[in-house]
Amino acid sequence: MQSNYTSMGVTFIGCGAAAPATVVLNDALAQVVDTSDEWISSRTGIRQRHISNDRESLAGFATQAARQALEMGGVNPTDIDAIILATSSSEDLFGTACQIQAQLGATKAVAFDLTAACSGFVFGVVTAAQFLRTGVYRNILVIGADLLSRWVDWHDRNTCVLFGDGAGAILMQANQNTDRLLGFEIKSDGTQNACLNLAFKPELSELLPGIILTQGKYQYITMNGKEVYRFAINRVPEAIGKVIHQAHLTSQDIDWLILHQANQRIMDAVAERLQIAPEKVVSNVAKYGNTSAASIPIALNEAVRAGKIQAGDTIAISGFGAGLSWGAAIFQWGN
Repeated sequence: MQSNYTSMGVTFIGCGAAAPATVVLNDALAQVVDTSDEWISSRTGIRQRHISNDRESLAGFATQAARQALEMGGVNPTDIDAIILATSSSEDLFGTACQIQAQLGATKAVAFDLTAACSGFVFGVVTAAQFLRTGVYRNILVIGADLLSRWVDWHDRNTCVLFGDGAGAILMQANQNTDRLLGFEIKSDGTQNACLNLAFKPELSELLPGIILTQGKYQYITMNGKEVYRFAINRVPEAIGKVIHQAHLTSQDIDWLILHQANQRIMDAVAERLQIAPEKVVSNVAKYGNTSAASIPIALNEAVRAGKIQAGDTIAISGFGAGLSWGAAIFQWGN
């Protein structure tokens, strides 16, 4: 760690993604629950999702995505100062980020989990930026990874059709000469917490006479879809609008809009409200479904590697979900 604090800029120099090989089509889900491809795709835009198996792990997918980001950025694992893992589906309640650190061989890096559900990647980017701007760290990996297939009730068609598994990563670097992070906004509203939950279900047991323990397991994901939709189409454009103003830009200055890939109808409504052209909206929800904290970096990675996003392009991102929480950021890609 550097002993003196200096004002630095932030750049975005690498990205990567990984997802399970197993793909479940909408028609296949119709064999499990009362649904159809038409019902799912017309309401969400989702056509398929990637599902992990019993031999795959959250840390494994996150490490794959991180390695790709490091390779693109030309940075060695031993030069990483911090790893921030945004996830709501850790395989260890004490955290998974340290497993990623070990698998990468990032021996200098401090590693920790950040839990903010589908807003987690945006929260992670904003958190990383604070370390970089103060000059404390130079290279930070921000990873969004979730395996929510493990926490879905596959007989509840209102939720099981939505979620998929995957991981995405971005490499952020301090830069003395330029600052590519143009603005951000992160928010929470706990009064709406009940709209989307993966809650603990207590089971009472008596340890000793008069001493009752609360133990148990986590329940499946529950969601009030109408309320979450209403929340998203109001809060997300508002947050992005504030960040656009903060960056002294207009919506016409945005080259690419990458929203949390929850629902195509939400993405369309947000873009329309912001008057951002549909061709500027990056969407892969049809292929991956809702991968929670992984959805923005997976979509970003695909667009970069397809040659859509070029160095210097201005990108607006926004995550939203459980908490309820939401956030937005605007940055320019590259050094």
